[in-house]
Amino acid sequence: MAPTEGSASLRRWIKRSLLIALVLAVAGFLLRDLILGKPVEAVQAVRSDLVQSVVASGRIMTPQRVAVGAVITGRVERIPVQEGQSVRRGDILVVLDDRDERAAVVQARAAVAQAEAKVRQLRELGLPAAEQSLVQAQANLTQARRQYDRAADLKARGFVSQAALDDAQRNLDVAGSQLRAAGLQVQSNSAAGSEFAVAQTALAQARASLGVAQAKLDDTVIRAPVDGILIARAVEPGNVVQPGKELMALAPAGETQVVVQIDEKNLAQMRVGQKALGSADAFPRERFAAELVYINPGIDALRGAVEVKLRVPDPPEYFRQDMTVSVDIEVARSAGTVVVPAEVVREANSAQPWVLAVDGGRATRRAVKLGLKGDGRMEVLEGVAPGDHLISAAQPAVKIGQRVRAIAAGGP
Repeated sequence: MAPTEGSASLRRWIKRSLLIALVLAVAGFLLRDLILGKPVEAVQAVRSDLVQSVVASGRIMTPQRVAVGAVITGRVERIPVQEGQSVRRGDILVVLDDRDERAAVVQARAAVAQAEAKVRQLRELGLPAAEQSLVQAQANLTQARRQYDRAADLKARGFVSQAALDDAQRNLDVAGSQLRAAGLQVQSNSAAGSEFAVAQTALAQARASLGVAQAKLDDTVIRAPVDGILIARAVEPGNVVQPGKELMALAPAGETQVVVQIDEKNLAQMRVGQKALGSADAFPRERFAAELVYINPGIDALRGAVEVKLRVPDPPEYFRQDMTVSVDIEVARSAGTVVVPAEVVREANSAQPWVLAVDGGRATRRAVKLGLKGDGRMEVLEGVAPGDHLISAAQPAVKIGQRVRAIAAGGP
């Protein structure tokens, strides 16, 4: 009987001990927040670099498209390029039937050769012949003058009649006229003479005609005016094309720009030369560098926005005209500054922002002075030091002065 009573007493003692331990555990759990403080999620202020950026969306703008067309009427013989193909300046895009133009060039070359022969003839034959005629005319004049002098002497002595003297005078006049005509012929055939000038003019005209014919022949081959990509084609072999009709559209290779609309409230932060990073909606994982090069002086009153342009010095191959892109324009940067998450700053847009810090186990309000704002973080110029624990504004109501204990954000 004694062992049974001893066992019962032991069981009662164990039950009482367990009950007391349970009561103490419950009381400790209930009094934990009073003794240690209410657990609150807190983050630490850190020293880091911070970049403030303005985010905007816009579209790709390649250099103005170039319309390619014919300047003469003709039938398309062949098209050696395809739509979407990259071409270099001078590459052949369209070839027209050129049989008439080639015949015109041959004819014009023959006219040039004939005009050159005429000039050469004047230089090699016409001028020497005229000079020889001048020498002969001078000799004839000398002979006629001698005959006249002899006839005059004989007439004075009565040996010949007046008729003989008149004949000698007439011969002298004819010889003088022939000399003057020969002189004019020499002058006309010389390099400064009219005959030579007429021949030179005819040669220049023939060469001009050859130039026109050659230009028309060249116009039968339509070439790329600039480097670029063919983005449209509206012609096929066999078509008859007319001047002024667009046959192809060329997107020139050159400086590519991004055109975006910036909210006018950010205008004061915009500066030409600021760097940016962008990505296309179609290729969100790809990033490209850009630089702000233009700020429109006007404001779009309907949208409250200002247009800015960014230069893309090294455009990716996937760029397309009017492609939608997003850009982050770096407007300010601070190195090695005190940075906190934006969610711990209360009344951030007011004149007196503040944070709730854990000081000595209590929630303490601190006024802060803010600097840059960017990527979900804020720069704190005054009021917070690196390592300070700050309570997020998303926490359940925490009263200023309340006893708290900081736990890592997302912790137990």
